[in-house]
Amino acid sequence: MLTRIDHIGIACFDLDATVEFYRATYGFEVHHTEVNEEQGVREAMLRINGTDDGGASYLQLLQPIRDDSPVGKWLAKNGEGVHHVAFGTDDVDAESQAIGEKGVRVLYDRPRRGSMGSRITFLHPKDCHGVLTEIVTAAAPQAPGDPSGH
Repeated sequence: MLTRIDHIGIACFDLDATVEFYRATYGFEVHHTEVNEEQGVREAMLRINGTDDGGASYLQLLQPIRDDSPVGKWLAKNGEGVHHVAFGTDDVDAESQAIGEKGVRVLYDRPRRGSMGSRITFLHPKDCHGVLTEIVTAAAPQAPGDPSGH
């Protein structure tokens, strides 16, 4: 079952300038940053609020680190703006299988690593009324002082 809007992904040319805009304009602060080599992006997660299921909702700002990355290609074609919407679930495997059985194309055979240790997959935008849709299972919360994240 989908439990929340996990995040909205926003593609940008300059991550630092975009982070500063959201900080100065709305007061949103950076919760997490990372470089995801597999996805070809440098990203910042700006936490908006917590949710009833223990997760949170974020804005994910994405700057490509390669022109040939999916976000890089998208930016070249569309310019800055909303890239995708992500819904949270406690089981990305089961959820993507159930959605696939309804005729929606799931873009990855198996979920991949996403932001902050999450597991993700994407649904084809042509099957979702033009919206690239991500399904996310957040990583288990890290105990204070536990460097392993378990």
